[in-house]
This record gives sequence, structure tokens and C-alpha cells, in this order.
Amino acid sequence: MILGISVGEIPPQHHAVDGEKKRKNALSPNLTTCDVSFPRPDLSVYCCPPKPESEEPFIDFHFPDPSSPLRLRRPVHLADGDYIAKYIKAVAIMKSLPYDDPRSFRRQGDRHCIYCTGAYKQKYSDLPLNVHRSWLFFPWHRMMIYFHERILGSLIGDDNFALLFWNWDNPAGMMIPEMFMNGPLVDGDREISHFPPKFVDLNYDLLVEGRGNDEQLKMNMATMYTQMVSGAKTTELFMGCSYKAGEGGGCDGPGTVENAPHNTIHDWVGSGLNEGRENMGSFYSAARDPIFYAHHGNLDRMWEVWRRIHGDRPYNSDIIDPDWLDSYFFFHDEKRQLVRIRIRDVLNITNLRYAYEEVPLPWLTARPQPSVPPKIARELLKLRDLDEPFLRSADFGPHGRTLDTTIRVKVHRPKMHNKISKKQKDYFQEEEVLVVYGIELKEEKYVKFDVYVNAVDETLMVGPVFREFAGTFVNIPHSVRPVMRRKSNLKLGISELLQDLEADEDESIWVSLIPRGEDCMH
Repeated sequence: MILGISVGEIPPQHHAVDGEKKRKNALSPNLTTCDVSFPRPDLSVYCCPPKPESEEPFIDFHFPDPSSPLRLRRPVHLADGDYIAKYIKAVAIMKSLPYDDPRSFRRQGDRHCIYCTGAYKQKYSDLPLNVHRSWLFFPWHRMMIYFHERILGSLIGDDNFALLFWNWDNPAGMMIPEMFMNGPLVDGDREISHFPPKFVDLNYDLLVEGRGNDEQLKMNMATMYTQMVSGAKTTELFMGCSYKAGEGGGCDGPGTVENAPHNTIHDWVGSGLNEGRENMGSFYSAARDPIFYAHHGNLDRMWEVWRRIHGDRPYNSDIIDPDWLDSYFFFHDEKRQLVRIRIRDVLNITNLRYAYEEVPLPWLTARPQPSVPPKIARELLKLRDLDEPFLRSADFGPHGRTLDTTIRVKVHRPKMHNKISKKQKDYFQEEEVLVVYGIELKEEKYVKFDVYVNAVDETLMVGPVFREFAGTFVNIPHSVRPVMRRKSNLKLGISELLQDLEADEDESIWVSLIPRGEDCMH
């Protein structure tokens, strides 16, 4: 069910607040209890450690020695045979460790399960803690792969060991890397039809198959441009909503890249023979596949790339809200020591003593073009006003509408968009944001829908390759706990899109929501 659609113009924000007043809203887990997880109504899994982590002494995180060498993370497809052999050896040793060793591969995977399915509750609350679908997504996963990397290196006695990242945003790296098709890096629960030489689909919807690699490449480049450039020009659009502790602090609003390509690649890799597309396609099992860490290595790199390409926008700096900075979690280090680490500790990767090898970003210049010339589209859209009844954004009603087929809505833009000149807009770099709000799932299942603006013919809108594509919503099942199912919001930056469609001075726009995948949206 969807409650409505709106458009607003907002400046990029720091998320600044009164630090002393709000500090109590920082998130952290309650380690004294760990619950059974329910990824599906018919499935329960127990990801919890053998004994409560509250019984272990912990230390606070300390940065590595600043004089130590940087661990250089390279793309998998550029790694040589010797390095791959070293990587395979490290994972093999990790997989051989017993489950009661927190460094073991399965315990690493189960830590992801614990924090993604609500097994841990928030400290001082009965509310479950979830690190997806909010501004916790990037920093928590950075913590996870940071400790994973250091454990692997220690197991082979190599203090300079660095993870390899799956460079799926580059044509040379768009296949499942050959390295993950051999030995301990293999996972038996992957989609066989997606094995090399097939290119990954960064906007995968479970249904569309059979594209050649050349066509898929164009789709992927357009996806990356929309999700990293035109649709993600403010901190909130990229990072996700502000999730804080307590009853009033919850939110469900993932950033652009978490929706796609993060969620979509998880589904693309996971096996269609399994109900939840395990392993990668379900959060409780995703980190059981060794490719998970290469996938998230590239996502971590995307955070750094985004900061670089958008960092010069006025007011668009890192989040300074102490509730975010002081949120903390627990991981075991290479010495089996439990470590408390805060988000503020992981914001500078140089301080963490790792870096990413520079590789091309071909999608930076892959700006999509309109499917229909804007002047022609304008005339056709005028005829739509005359020839057919249409739904207005105010017509959704108190109970919303079910998205079981395409919904087309005429949305009026706020009058403020024409109160200031284009020169002023460019100076302040205000971003117009399309909001699909009150998204509610009838069941906790895979759901995807795409959003288009001023699409003359929705049957042509098969993906992100046209400028009318504004973004996508993707839900991967993570828990069936009723308390975890909140209404979600999807926020999409559309200023550049409206300029390209020559609709930036129009009083209203047409928004189309198109359901994708095997299940409809409820």
C-alpha cells in the first residue's frame, strides 16, 4: 500500500542538532539478550553467539598506528594469481575455525544476521535494532568488513593484507569474479544462470532476463549515474533516513545506493531455487557467501566516491548529528577481543589505514537522455489532461492505494520552485525531492517498483536507460517481527531530471509507479 506522493524543495542538510539534548538518542545494542530471528513466517534461525556477549569484557576502539602501511584494496579482476592464492588460503583457514571462535567464517556471517533481523534489541528499549534502510547502513558495514579484513590478514600472518572489491560499476568487473568460482570462495546457493560471462544487472527485478552484455552495460551505467549522481545530491538522499533510539526514533528510508545496486545485487546473486533467494538474497544468510565481502567492499568504496563527487556542494558535508556519531556496535578483532566502536571512529579511512585503488568511473558521464524529445513530450502530456481521467496526489485517501499495476499520478509542485531565479537555485544548490511515502508491505517479502517522471509511454520504461527514470524501491526480507515493519518512505532527487526533461518550470509533473518482480506491491 502507498499513502501518497509529494514533491518538495529542500537544501542539503548537516543533520545538525543540539548535541547535549539529543545525545541519549544514539543507538547501541543490548548484548544481554539475543532472540531467534524469523526471516519468513515459516522459517526461524538462531544467529546468536554461543554465550551472551555481555559476559565478555570489551575495549574501546583504537586507531591503528598512523605510521603503519595502508592496506590497499584492489578490484578483484586486477588481482594476480599470488594474491588470489593468499586470499583463498585466508578464507580457508577462517572456515576451518570452530564456531565458538568469533573469528570463524560462520560467526562473521551470523553477526550480520544478528544486526539485520532484529535479534538484538536496542539498549534501554524492547525495540529491535536493524542496521539496514537508514543512515546506519554505510558505517555499520564499514565496521564489519574492517574487522573481517584484519582477521583474514592475521590468520596468514600478513599485516598488510587487504580485501578485494567486486568492481561491478566498471565494465571490466561486471561479471561474478572468477576467483569466487573456486575453492573456499564458492557458495552453492547462487543463481546458476548468472554465472560468467553474464553481466550483473544493477537494477535487477527477478523477472527480466536474457539481455546481452552490451545492452546490460548501458542499463548499468544509467543506473549508476542516477543512483550516485543525479538522484543522490544531498546527504539524506544518499545515506538514508535519520534512525535514532527509542519509540519515536525509528525510520525506514534507505538511501539511493542501498536500494540499488546494493539490494538488487544481493537478489541477483542469490539462488532462485531457494524461497528467499538464499544465500545472498536474504539478509540472515547473505554473509555466508564469501562474495558478500567483495560486494560490500565496493559499496564502501561508493561512499568514498560519493563524498568526492558531491563534497563541493554548499552545506553538503558529513553528518554532524551526535546521535549518529555516537551510535556504537560491537565486533571481535583479530585477537578475539570484543571491541566497542562508534560511527565517528570510521569516517576517515586513512585513519583506519586502508585505501582503494583508483579505477575509472565510466558512469560519471552516462547521463541518460529522454525517451521522447521534451517538446514533443510536453504536447502529448497536455493531451493526457484532456483525454483521460487521472489520479491526483491528494486522491490516495486515508487508506492508500495498492500497487498491483502501474499507478499514474499528477503531482503539483510547491510554488516556491518559481519564487527564486535559476541563478539563485544554482547558487544554493537546493534539490527538489520526490517523496513516495507511507509504503507498507502486506507481507515481508521481496518487493520492487520503479518511479518515472513525465513518462509518455510506460511500456517503454524498461529500466533506467531513459531520463524519465527517477529511481527505484527495493525491499529484501529481513524479519517478520510486526514491530520491525514500519511504513517506508522513498526520497528521490529530481532537479537535474526535471531540467533534462525541460519541466523544471512546470507547475505539475506526472509520476508513474511501475511494480516489478514476481510479487506485487501492497
